[in-house]
Amino acid sequence: MTLRSRLAAGLVTIAVILVCPLVFAIRSLHALHDDAVGLRDREFAGVLLLGRLREGLNDLRHQELGLLFTKDAASRQAMGRQVELVGTLSDSLIHFQFPDYARDIGASIRKIAQAAPAEYDAALASDTVVADSLSFHVFVPALNRADSIVRVAESKLRERTFDRVQSQTTEITAIETGSIAAMVLALILAGIIAIWLTRSINQPIVDLKSGMHAIADGDLSYRLRIPSDRSDEFGELARSFHVMSRQLGELDKLKAEFVSVASHELKTPINVMMGYLQLLEEGVYGPLTPKQLEVHKTLGLQANTLARLVSQLLDVSRFEAGGGRLEPRPVQIDAILADLENAFQVLAVQRQIQFRVERHDGLPDQVVWDLDRINEVLGNLLSNAFKFTPHGGSVELSLEPVDGGVLMEVHDTGAGIPPEQLPHIFEKFYQADNQRSARASGAGLGLAIAKQIVEAHGGTISCESTPGVGTTFSIMLPAQVTRRTSIQRPLPASI
Repeated sequence: MTLRSRLAAGLVTIAVILVCPLVFAIRSLHALHDDAVGLRDREFAGVLLLGRLREGLNDLRHQELGLLFTKDAASRQAMGRQVELVGTLSDSLIHFQFPDYARDIGASIRKIAQAAPAEYDAALASDTVVADSLSFHVFVPALNRADSIVRVAESKLRERTFDRVQSQTTEITAIETGSIAAMVLALILAGIIAIWLTRSINQPIVDLKSGMHAIADGDLSYRLRIPSDRSDEFGELARSFHVMSRQLGELDKLKAEFVSVASHELKTPINVMMGYLQLLEEGVYGPLTPKQLEVHKTLGLQANTLARLVSQLLDVSRFEAGGGRLEPRPVQIDAILADLENAFQVLAVQRQIQFRVERHDGLPDQVVWDLDRINEVLGNLLSNAFKFTPHGGSVELSLEPVDGGVLMEVHDTGAGIPPEQLPHIFEKFYQADNQRSARASGAGLGLAIAKQIVEAHGGTISCESTPGVGTTFSIMLPAQVTRRTSIQRPLPASI
Protein backbone atom coordinates (compact mmCIF):
# COMPACT_ATOMS: atom_id res chain seq x y z
CA MET A 1 0.00 0.00 0.00
CA THR A 2 1.38 3.39 -0.97
CA LEU A 3 1.82 6.16 1.57
CA ARG A 4 -0.97 8.17 -0.01
CA SER A 5 -3.35 5.18 0.13
CA ARG A 6 -2.38 4.50 3.73
CA LEU A 7 -3.04 8.10 4.73
CA ALA A 8 -6.37 8.11 2.88
CA ALA A 9 -7.43 4.81 4.45
CA GLY A 10 -6.39 5.97 7.90
CA LEU A 11 -8.21 9.29 7.63
CA VAL A 12 -11.36 7.63 6.27
CA THR A 13 -11.25 5.06 9.08
CA ILE A 14 -10.86 7.81 11.69
CA ALA A 15 -13.76 9.72 10.14
CA VAL A 16 -15.98 6.60 10.14
CA ILE A 17 -15.06 5.81 13.74
CA LEU A 18 -15.89 9.35 14.84
CA VAL A 19 -19.17 9.36 12.87
CA CYS A 20 -20.39 6.08 14.40
CA PRO A 21 -21.18 7.60 17.85
CA LEU A 22 -23.02 10.42 16.08
CA VAL A 23 -25.09 7.91 14.09
CA PHE A 24 -25.80 5.98 17.28
CA ALA A 25 -26.90 9.14 19.08
CA ILE A 26 -29.12 10.24 16.18
CA ARG A 27 -30.82 6.83 15.97
CA SER A 28 -31.32 6.83 19.73
CA LEU A 29 -32.85 10.31 19.56
CA HIS A 30 -35.19 9.16 16.82
CA ALA A 31 -36.24 6.20 18.99
CA LEU A 32 -36.82 8.55 21.94
CA HIS A 33 -38.84 10.83 19.68
CA ASP A 34 -41.04 7.92 18.58
CA ASP A 35 -41.55 6.89 22.18
CA ALA A 36 -42.42 10.44 23.17
CA VAL A 37 -44.94 10.67 20.31
CA GLY A 38 -46.45 7.34 21.41
CA LEU A 39 -46.64 8.56 24.99
CA ARG A 40 -48.38 11.71 23.82
CA ASP A 41 -50.79 9.99 21.43
CA ARG A 42 -51.74 7.14 23.77
CA GLU A 43 -51.14 7.72 27.45
CA PHE A 44 -51.67 11.49 27.55
CA ALA A 45 -54.59 11.27 25.07
CA GLY A 46 -56.04 8.44 27.16
CA VAL A 47 -55.87 10.60 30.28
CA LEU A 48 -57.71 13.39 28.47
CA LEU A 49 -60.33 10.96 27.16
CA LEU A 50 -61.00 9.48 30.59
CA GLY A 51 -61.26 12.99 32.01
CA ARG A 52 -63.80 13.92 29.36
CA LEU A 53 -65.68 10.64 29.98
CA ARG A 54 -65.85 11.32 33.71
CA GLU A 55 -67.12 14.86 33.05
CA GLY A 56 -69.67 13.42 30.58
CA LEU A 57 -70.96 11.02 33.23
CA ASN A 58 -71.30 13.91 35.70
CA ASP A 59 -73.16 15.92 33.08
CA LEU A 60 -75.40 12.93 32.40
CA ARG A 61 -76.16 12.73 36.10
CA HIS A 62 -77.15 16.42 36.06
CA GLN A 63 -79.22 15.91 32.91
CA GLU A 64 -81.11 13.02 34.60
CA LEU A 65 -81.94 15.21 37.63
CA GLY A 66 -83.10 18.02 35.32
CA LEU A 67 -85.32 15.59 33.46
CA LEU A 68 -87.02 14.49 36.69
CA PHE A 69 -87.80 18.06 37.70
CA THR A 70 -88.44 19.94 34.44
CA LYS A 71 -90.14 17.10 32.53
CA ASP A 72 -89.86 18.86 29.14
CA ALA A 73 -88.76 17.73 25.69
CA ALA A 74 -85.60 19.90 25.76
CA SER A 75 -84.33 18.07 28.82
CA ARG A 76 -85.15 14.76 27.17
CA GLN A 77 -83.21 15.69 24.03
CA ALA A 78 -80.27 17.02 26.03
CA MET A 79 -80.15 13.81 28.02
CA GLY A 80 -80.26 11.74 24.82
CA ARG A 81 -77.37 13.69 23.31
CA GLN A 82 -75.34 13.29 26.51
CA VAL A 83 -76.00 9.53 26.55
CA GLU A 84 -74.84 9.32 22.94
CA LEU A 85 -71.69 11.39 23.70
CA VAL A 86 -70.76 9.25 26.70
CA GLY A 87 -71.28 6.10 24.61
CA THR A 88 -69.02 7.42 21.89
CA LEU A 89 -66.32 8.33 24.43
CA SER A 90 -66.50 4.90 26.03
CA ASP A 91 -66.15 3.22 22.64
CA SER A 92 -62.97 5.28 22.04
CA LEU A 93 -61.28 3.54 24.97
CA ILE A 94 -60.71 0.54 22.70
CA HIS A 95 -58.02 2.57 20.85
CA PHE A 96 -56.08 3.00 24.11
CA GLN A 97 -55.82 -0.70 24.97
CA PHE A 98 -58.75 -0.59 27.43
CA PRO A 99 -61.23 -2.96 25.72
CA ASP A 100 -62.56 -4.42 29.00
CA TYR A 101 -63.22 -1.01 30.49
CA ALA A 102 -64.80 0.17 27.25
CA ARG A 103 -67.13 -2.89 27.23
CA ASP A 104 -68.20 -2.47 30.88
CA ILE A 105 -68.77 1.26 30.54
CA GLY A 106 -70.68 0.65 27.29
CA ALA A 107 -72.94 -1.87 29.04
CA SER A 108 -73.70 0.67 31.75
CA ILE A 109 -74.43 3.35 29.15
CA ARG A 110 -76.75 1.01 27.28
CA LYS A 111 -78.71 0.36 30.50
CA ILE A 112 -79.02 4.10 30.97
CA ALA A 113 -80.11 4.52 27.34
CA GLN A 114 -82.71 1.81 27.77
CA ALA A 115 -84.05 3.19 31.07
CA ALA A 116 -84.06 6.84 29.96
CA PRO A 117 -87.30 6.70 27.81
CA ALA A 118 -89.25 4.84 30.51
CA GLU A 119 -88.06 7.26 33.17
CA TYR A 120 -89.01 10.22 30.94
CA ASP A 121 -92.47 8.78 30.27
CA ALA A 122 -93.03 8.17 33.99
CA ALA A 123 -91.93 11.72 34.77
CA LEU A 124 -94.32 13.14 32.16
CA ALA A 125 -97.14 11.03 33.60
CA SER A 126 -96.23 12.35 37.06
CA ASP A 127 -95.67 8.76 38.14
CA THR A 128 -92.98 9.63 40.61
CA VAL A 129 -92.86 6.14 42.06
CA VAL A 130 -91.87 4.54 38.76
CA ALA A 131 -89.57 7.44 37.80
CA ASP A 132 -87.77 7.36 41.16
CA SER A 133 -87.54 3.58 41.03
CA LEU A 134 -85.94 3.65 37.59
CA SER A 135 -83.58 6.40 38.72
CA PHE A 136 -82.65 4.66 41.97
CA HIS A 137 -82.43 1.06 40.74
CA VAL A 138 -81.19 1.49 37.14
CA PHE A 139 -79.94 4.95 36.24
CA VAL A 140 -77.88 5.85 39.32
CA PRO A 141 -76.24 2.36 39.75
CA ALA A 142 -75.31 2.32 36.06
CA LEU A 143 -73.80 5.81 36.34
CA ASN A 144 -71.95 4.90 39.52
CA ARG A 145 -70.62 1.70 37.95
CA ALA A 146 -69.47 3.60 34.84
CA ASP A 147 -67.86 6.30 36.97
CA SER A 148 -66.12 3.65 39.09
CA ILE A 149 -64.78 1.92 35.99
CA VAL A 150 -63.52 5.26 34.66
CA ARG A 151 -61.65 5.89 37.90
CA VAL A 152 -60.10 2.42 37.80
CA ALA A 153 -59.10 3.00 34.19
CA GLU A 154 -57.56 6.34 35.17
CA SER A 155 -55.57 4.64 37.93
CA LYS A 156 -54.36 1.94 35.56
CA LEU A 157 -53.48 4.55 32.97
CA ARG A 158 -51.53 6.58 35.51
CA GLU A 159 -49.58 3.47 36.49
CA ARG A 160 -48.89 2.63 32.87
CA THR A 161 -47.86 6.21 32.12
CA PHE A 162 -45.56 6.23 35.13
CA ASP A 163 -43.99 2.96 33.98
CA ARG A 164 -43.53 4.36 30.48
CA VAL A 165 -41.94 7.53 31.84
CA GLN A 166 -39.63 5.48 34.07
CA SER A 167 -38.75 3.30 31.11
CA GLN A 168 -38.02 6.38 29.02
CA THR A 169 -35.87 7.83 31.80
CA THR A 170 -33.90 4.58 32.05
CA GLU A 171 -33.55 4.46 28.29
CA ILE A 172 -32.34 8.07 28.18
CA THR A 173 -29.73 7.27 30.84
CA ALA A 174 -28.67 4.17 28.91
CA ILE A 175 -28.44 6.16 25.68
CA GLU A 176 -26.40 8.87 27.40
CA THR A 177 -24.03 6.28 28.87
CA GLY A 178 -23.83 4.42 25.58
CA SER A 179 -23.14 7.63 23.65
CA ILE A 180 -20.36 8.64 26.04
CA ALA A 181 -18.86 5.14 25.93
CA ALA A 182 -19.11 5.07 22.14
CA MET A 183 -17.44 8.48 21.88
CA VAL A 184 -14.64 7.49 24.27
CA LEU A 185 -14.11 4.23 22.39
CA ALA A 186 -14.15 6.09 19.07
CA LEU A 187 -11.60 8.61 20.36
CA ILE A 188 -9.36 5.79 21.63
CA LEU A 189 -9.55 3.93 18.33
CA ALA A 190 -8.99 7.15 16.38
CA GLY A 191 -6.01 7.94 18.63
CA ILE A 192 -4.54 4.46 18.10
CA ILE A 193 -4.92 4.79 14.33
CA ALA A 194 -3.46 8.31 14.41
CA ILE A 195 -0.47 7.11 16.46
CA TRP A 196 0.01 4.18 14.09
CA LEU A 197 -0.11 6.49 11.08
CA THR A 198 2.28 8.95 12.72
CA ARG A 199 4.76 6.24 13.70
CA SER A 200 4.53 4.51 10.33
CA ILE A 201 5.49 7.80 8.70
CA ASN A 202 7.73 9.33 11.37
CA GLN A 203 9.99 6.32 12.00
CA PRO A 204 11.08 5.92 8.36
CA ILE A 205 11.61 9.69 8.13
CA VAL A 206 13.79 9.65 11.27
CA ASP A 207 15.70 6.67 9.91
CA LEU A 208 16.23 8.43 6.58
CA LYS A 209 17.33 11.57 8.39
CA SER A 210 19.83 9.58 10.46
CA GLY A 211 21.07 7.91 7.30
CA MET A 212 21.59 11.24 5.55
CA HIS A 213 23.47 12.58 8.58
CA ALA A 214 25.61 9.44 8.58
CA ILE A 215 26.37 9.85 4.88
CA ALA A 216 27.19 13.53 5.45
CA ASP A 217 29.58 12.51 8.25
CA GLY A 218 31.30 10.02 5.95
CA ASP A 219 29.74 6.80 7.25
CA LEU A 220 28.96 5.21 3.90
CA SER A 221 28.27 1.83 5.54
CA TYR A 222 25.09 3.00 7.28
CA ARG A 223 22.20 0.63 6.70
CA LEU A 224 18.61 1.84 6.95
CA ARG A 225 16.15 -0.07 9.12
CA ILE A 226 13.54 0.44 6.38
CA PRO A 227 13.14 -2.82 4.41
CA SER A 228 14.10 -2.32 0.79
CA ASP A 229 11.28 -4.59 -0.36
CA ARG A 230 8.55 -2.28 0.93
CA SER A 231 6.03 -1.40 -1.75
CA ASP A 232 5.42 2.19 -0.67
CA GLU A 233 7.35 5.40 -1.20
CA PHE A 234 9.64 4.68 1.76
CA GLY A 235 10.70 1.44 0.13
CA GLU A 236 11.64 3.38 -3.01
CA LEU A 237 13.55 5.91 -0.90
CA ALA A 238 15.36 3.08 0.93
CA ARG A 239 16.40 1.49 -2.34
CA SER A 240 17.56 4.85 -3.70
CA PHE A 241 19.45 5.53 -0.46
CA HIS A 242 21.31 2.21 -0.62
CA VAL A 243 22.15 2.75 -4.28
CA MET A 244 23.40 6.25 -3.46
CA SER A 245 25.55 5.08 -0.51
CA ARG A 246 27.01 2.26 -2.60
CA GLN A 247 27.86 4.61 -5.45
CA LEU A 248 29.32 7.17 -3.05
CA GLY A 249 31.41 4.43 -1.46
CA GLU A 250 32.68 3.33 -4.83
CA LEU A 251 33.46 6.93 -5.79
CA ASP A 252 35.21 7.51 -2.46
CA LYS A 253 37.26 4.39 -2.93
CA LEU A 254 38.16 5.42 -6.47
CA LYS A 255 39.14 8.84 -5.20
CA ALA A 256 41.37 7.36 -2.50
CA GLU A 257 42.94 4.98 -5.00
CA PHE A 258 43.49 7.85 -7.43
CA VAL A 259 45.17 9.97 -4.76
CA SER A 260 47.27 6.99 -3.72
CA VAL A 261 48.37 6.26 -7.27
CA ALA A 262 48.97 9.91 -8.04
CA SER A 263 50.99 10.41 -4.85
CA HIS A 264 52.99 7.29 -5.49
CA GLU A 265 53.71 8.32 -9.05
CA LEU A 266 54.75 11.81 -7.92
CA LYS A 267 57.35 10.38 -5.58
CA THR A 268 59.58 9.25 -8.45
CA PRO A 269 60.04 12.64 -10.18
CA ILE A 270 60.36 14.36 -6.79
CA ASN A 271 63.07 11.93 -5.71
CA VAL A 272 64.86 12.53 -9.03
CA MET A 273 64.70 16.30 -8.47
CA MET A 274 65.99 15.95 -4.91
CA GLY A 275 68.76 13.63 -6.12
CA TYR A 276 69.98 16.12 -8.71
CA LEU A 277 69.75 18.94 -6.16
CA GLN A 278 71.95 16.92 -3.82
CA LEU A 279 74.44 16.27 -6.64
CA LEU A 280 74.53 20.00 -7.38
CA GLU A 281 75.13 20.71 -3.68
CA GLU A 282 78.01 18.22 -3.62
CA GLY A 283 79.63 19.96 -6.65
CA VAL A 284 79.42 16.99 -8.96
CA TYR A 285 78.50 19.29 -11.85
CA GLY A 286 80.91 22.00 -10.85
CA PRO A 287 80.99 24.73 -8.20
CA LEU A 288 77.93 26.97 -7.72
CA THR A 289 78.00 30.72 -7.50
CA PRO A 290 76.51 32.43 -4.41
CA LYS A 291 73.43 33.34 -6.43
CA GLN A 292 73.07 29.73 -7.63
CA LEU A 293 73.50 28.47 -4.03
CA GLU A 294 70.65 30.75 -2.94
CA VAL A 295 68.40 29.42 -5.72
CA HIS A 296 69.53 25.86 -4.88
CA LYS A 297 68.53 26.34 -1.24
CA THR A 298 65.07 27.63 -2.22
CA LEU A 299 64.54 24.70 -4.62
CA GLY A 300 65.66 22.25 -1.92
CA LEU A 301 63.18 23.66 0.61
CA GLN A 302 60.31 23.51 -1.90
CA ALA A 303 61.28 19.99 -2.98
CA ASN A 304 61.28 18.83 0.66
CA THR A 305 57.89 20.48 1.22
CA LEU A 306 56.51 18.79 -1.88
CA ALA A 307 57.93 15.42 -0.79
CA ARG A 308 56.38 15.82 2.67
CA LEU A 309 52.98 16.76 1.15
CA VAL A 310 53.08 13.74 -1.18
CA SER A 311 53.97 11.49 1.76
CA GLN A 312 51.04 12.85 3.75
CA LEU A 313 48.67 12.40 0.83
CA LEU A 314 49.89 8.83 0.46
CA ASP A 315 49.27 8.17 4.15
CA VAL A 316 45.77 9.61 3.97
CA SER A 317 44.86 7.63 0.87
CA ARG A 318 46.21 4.41 2.37
CA PHE A 319 44.13 4.81 5.52
CA GLU A 320 41.01 5.73 3.52
CA ALA A 321 41.49 2.74 1.21
CA GLY A 322 42.01 0.40 4.16
CA GLY A 323 45.71 -0.03 3.63
CA GLY A 324 47.18 1.96 6.54
CA ARG A 325 49.56 -0.36 8.36
CA LEU A 326 50.09 -0.58 12.12
CA GLU A 327 52.97 -2.33 13.78
CA PRO A 328 52.18 -2.31 17.52
CA ARG A 329 54.99 -3.36 19.79
CA PRO A 330 55.88 -2.91 23.47
CA VAL A 331 57.39 0.52 24.14
CA GLN A 332 58.38 2.38 27.30
CA ILE A 333 56.33 5.53 27.97
CA ASP A 334 59.35 7.20 29.55
CA ALA A 335 61.30 6.67 26.32
CA ILE A 336 58.51 8.28 24.28
CA LEU A 337 58.35 11.30 26.58
CA ALA A 338 62.12 11.68 26.70
CA ASP A 339 62.40 11.69 22.91
CA LEU A 340 59.64 14.28 22.54
CA GLU A 341 61.06 16.48 25.27
CA ASN A 342 64.51 16.44 23.70
CA ALA A 343 63.13 17.09 20.22
CA PHE A 344 61.05 20.15 21.15
CA GLN A 345 63.09 21.66 23.98
CA VAL A 346 65.48 23.31 21.51
CA LEU A 347 62.51 24.75 19.56
CA ALA A 348 61.04 26.05 22.83
CA VAL A 349 64.27 27.88 23.68
CA GLN A 350 64.56 29.34 20.18
CA ARG A 351 60.99 30.69 20.22
CA GLN A 352 61.05 31.71 23.89
CA ILE A 353 58.13 29.41 24.76
CA GLN A 354 57.85 27.51 28.02
CA PHE A 355 57.62 23.78 27.27
CA ARG A 356 56.78 21.19 29.89
CA VAL A 357 56.11 17.44 29.87
CA GLU A 358 54.02 16.20 32.81
CA ARG A 359 53.73 12.53 33.76
CA HIS A 360 50.99 11.68 36.29
CA ASP A 361 51.28 8.88 38.79
CA GLY A 362 49.81 5.52 37.90
CA LEU A 363 50.85 5.42 34.26
CA PRO A 364 51.84 1.97 32.99
CA ASP A 365 55.55 1.58 32.39
CA GLN A 366 54.95 -0.15 29.09
CA VAL A 367 52.28 0.13 26.38
CA VAL A 368 51.72 -1.68 23.08
CA TRP A 369 51.52 0.97 20.37
CA ASP A 370 52.92 1.67 16.93
CA LEU A 371 55.70 3.93 18.18
CA ASP A 372 56.40 5.64 14.86
CA ARG A 373 52.72 6.45 14.29
CA ILE A 374 52.16 7.76 17.82
CA ASN A 375 55.31 9.88 17.60
CA GLU A 376 53.95 11.22 14.32
CA VAL A 377 50.65 12.17 16.01
CA LEU A 378 52.23 13.78 19.07
CA GLY A 379 54.89 15.47 16.96
CA ASN A 380 52.20 16.95 14.69
CA LEU A 381 50.17 18.24 17.65
CA LEU A 382 53.22 19.72 19.37
CA SER A 383 54.41 21.31 16.13
CA ASN A 384 51.00 22.96 15.70
CA ALA A 385 51.07 24.12 19.31
CA PHE A 386 54.47 25.78 18.86
CA LYS A 387 53.38 27.18 15.48
CA PHE A 388 50.40 29.04 16.92
CA THR A 389 51.83 30.03 20.33
CA PRO A 390 53.44 33.51 20.53
CA HIS A 391 56.66 34.38 22.38
CA GLY A 392 56.25 34.13 26.15
CA GLY A 393 53.49 31.52 25.87
CA SER A 394 53.51 27.93 27.02
CA VAL A 395 53.04 24.45 25.60
CA GLU A 396 52.37 21.41 27.77
CA LEU A 397 52.20 17.67 27.10
CA SER A 398 50.57 15.68 29.90
CA LEU A 399 49.85 11.98 30.30
CA GLU A 400 47.58 10.40 32.93
CA PRO A 401 46.12 6.94 33.41
CA VAL A 402 42.46 6.13 32.71
CA ASP A 403 40.52 2.88 32.78
CA GLY A 404 42.53 0.48 30.66
CA GLY A 405 44.34 3.23 28.76
CA VAL A 406 46.24 6.49 28.68
CA LEU A 407 44.93 10.04 28.27
CA MET A 408 47.37 12.39 26.50
CA GLU A 409 46.71 16.13 26.28
CA VAL A 410 48.58 18.80 24.33
CA HIS A 411 47.77 22.27 25.66
CA ASP A 412 48.97 25.63 24.33
CA THR A 413 48.27 29.30 24.98
CA GLY A 414 48.07 30.19 21.33
CA ALA A 415 45.54 31.92 19.08
CA GLY A 416 42.76 29.34 19.54
CA ILE A 417 40.16 28.11 17.07
CA PRO A 418 36.70 29.66 16.54
CA PRO A 419 33.90 27.42 17.94
CA GLU A 420 32.09 27.09 14.61
CA GLN A 421 35.26 25.70 12.99
CA LEU A 422 36.09 23.06 15.63
CA PRO A 423 33.90 20.31 14.04
CA HIS A 424 35.88 20.58 10.78
CA ILE A 425 39.50 20.69 11.92
CA PHE A 426 40.02 16.94 11.38
CA GLU A 427 38.83 17.11 7.78
CA LYS A 428 41.36 16.87 4.96
CA PHE A 429 42.76 20.16 3.66
CA TYR A 430 40.71 22.16 6.18
CA GLN A 431 42.51 25.10 7.74
CA ALA A 432 41.04 27.29 10.45
CA ASP A 433 41.04 31.08 10.32
CA ASN A 434 43.91 31.22 12.83
CA GLN A 435 46.49 30.50 10.08
CA ARG A 436 47.54 34.14 10.11
CA SER A 437 48.84 33.58 13.64
CA ALA A 438 51.02 30.66 12.51
CA ARG A 439 54.72 30.95 11.87
CA ALA A 440 54.41 28.60 8.87
CA SER A 441 51.54 27.48 6.71
CA GLY A 442 50.45 23.88 6.29
CA ALA A 443 48.45 21.76 3.90
CA GLY A 444 45.68 20.83 6.30
CA LEU A 445 46.50 17.11 6.35
CA GLY A 446 48.26 16.68 9.70
CA LEU A 447 45.16 16.52 11.89
CA ALA A 448 43.34 14.27 9.42
CA ILE A 449 46.27 11.81 9.52
CA ALA A 450 46.46 12.09 13.32
CA LYS A 451 42.78 11.23 13.66
CA GLN A 452 43.10 8.19 11.40
CA ILE A 453 46.14 6.91 13.31
CA VAL A 454 44.45 7.36 16.69
CA GLU A 455 41.26 5.64 15.54
CA ALA A 456 43.35 2.84 14.00
CA HIS A 457 44.74 2.27 17.52
CA GLY A 458 41.17 2.03 18.82
CA GLY A 459 41.34 5.44 20.47
CA THR A 460 39.67 8.83 20.18
CA ILE A 461 40.92 12.36 19.61
CA SER A 462 39.09 15.58 20.41
CA CYS A 463 39.76 19.28 20.67
CA GLU A 464 38.68 22.13 22.92
CA SER A 465 39.64 25.68 22.13
CA THR A 466 38.92 29.26 23.14
CA PRO A 467 39.99 32.04 20.76
CA GLY A 468 42.67 34.18 22.34
CA VAL A 469 43.16 31.77 25.25
CA GLY A 470 44.48 28.52 23.83
CA THR A 471 43.77 25.03 22.53
CA THR A 472 43.81 21.55 24.08
CA PHE A 473 43.95 18.33 22.05
CA SER A 474 42.99 15.18 24.00
CA ILE A 475 43.94 11.67 22.88
CA MET A 476 42.58 8.57 24.56
CA LEU A 477 44.43 5.34 23.68
CA PRO A 478 44.10 1.81 25.08
CA ALA A 479 47.27 0.57 26.75
CA GLN A 480 47.25 -2.62 24.70
CA VAL A 481 46.56 -2.40 20.95
CA THR A 482 45.92 -5.63 19.06
CA ARG A 483 48.45 -6.24 16.34
CA ARG A 484 46.97 -5.46 12.95
CA THR A 485 48.65 -5.35 9.57
CA SER A 486 46.09 -2.98 8.08
CA ILE A 487 43.04 -0.96 8.99
CA GLN A 488 39.96 -2.05 7.11
CA ARG A 489 37.65 0.72 6.08
CA PRO A 490 33.99 -0.47 5.87
CA LEU A 491 32.24 0.07 2.56
CA PRO A 492 28.49 -0.14 1.92
CA ALA A 493 27.27 -3.56 0.89
CA SER A 494 25.71 -4.09 -2.46
CA ILE A 495 21.94 -4.18 -2.62
